[in-house]
Amino acid sequence: MHRGPVSRPLQNRVTPSGDIVATPARGLMMGNRGGRIHTDAKTLGRARWRSKAWIICLLSFKDRRREVMASGYTELFFLDEATALAAGHRPCFECRRTDAIAFATLFPGPGRSRAAAMDQRLHSERLSPPERVPMDTLPDGALFEWMNAAWLRHQGRIFRWQSSRYTDSHPIAVDLVSALTPPATRSVLASGYRPKLHPSITP
Repeated sequence: MHRGPVSRPLQNRVTPSGDIVATPARGLMMGNRGGRIHTDAKTLGRARWRSKAWIICLLSFKDRRREVMASGYTELFFLDEATALAAGHRPCFECRRTDAIAFATLFPGPGRSRAAAMDQRLHSERLSPPERVPMDTLPDGALFEWMNAAWLRHQGRIFRWQSSRYTDSHPIAVDLVSALTPPATRSVLASGYRPKLHPSITP
């Protein structure tokens, strides 16, 4: 019996390393990279951003409705905020104003940082290779690469990142790791910013 064409997931899910992949799960947060990077066929073009403003948004805001990968910017999705921060995004000043102000206030530099200044620094750090750092310097909410996988540090344990959830919780028992979360964002986390985590995380 003919069942018709199989619906395939769009390539609009962001990993902690910043790659954009196709997976059925959308996660807790949405965002964009400053504009449209998809084609009329709802596939990605060659570009992976249109501006240095990479933001993290709510899935729902003021009852707005959008067709994914239609006109306007390309909607991107993240497992949670920690994933988006690791990929180099920051909170949106429109739909997440309180979080955005908290993030900007803790961002390295004198006073509350402006969006353009944060975007400039984060863009520079996104283009740099991951730093090798001691595990004990990573704050809660930071992601790192270890054993060919991405892991989240949270409350004295590490959790393996997967596209739909975190798994494989372990006590911290590693030394040097490759930090995926950019240095400036790690500073924000170390100063007390608490990202929204996927509910699969347990203490």
